[in-house]
Amino acid sequence: MFADLLRRLTDPAPARLPDADARLALGALLVRLARADGDYSPEEAQRILRILRTRYALNEADAAALRADCEVMEAEAPDTVRFTRAIKDAVSYEDREAVIEALWEIALADGQREAEEDALMRMVAPMLGVSDPDSARARQRAAGRMEL
Repeated sequence: MFADLLRRLTDPAPARLPDADARLALGALLVRLARADGDYSPEEAQRILRILRTRYALNEADAAALRADCEVMEAEAPDTVRFTRAIKDAVSYEDREAVIEALWEIALADGQREAEEDALMRMVAPMLGVSDPDSARARQRAAGRMEL
């Protein structure tokens, strides 16, 4: 299953992803960011679970299963540059912008902005084709939710 998705993501001209594959690919980006600083904290894992549950209207068990699949996918995915470029070509701008907001939630989940996470965000946003102003607004929205 993962091999086929990875092949399609790294194809020179990827087609639009089916919903299930898009969920997996985009969730894997959340995991990649959470692991960027070498500390995949329980807060980050729980935040990913909440994002997946809310974004895709899943029950707890289905969201946990999806997160587990995303963790495997992230470990097997190619380098971030090729991965994000492929997603950019296969996913709508609105979905990519929402992913940036979710990524900021993960970066802020443990209450610290780590240099590795910031560096990955500076790379991922443009690779997904999301502008700096849109990424900044997404960060502000995510930070606002973290304060609630």
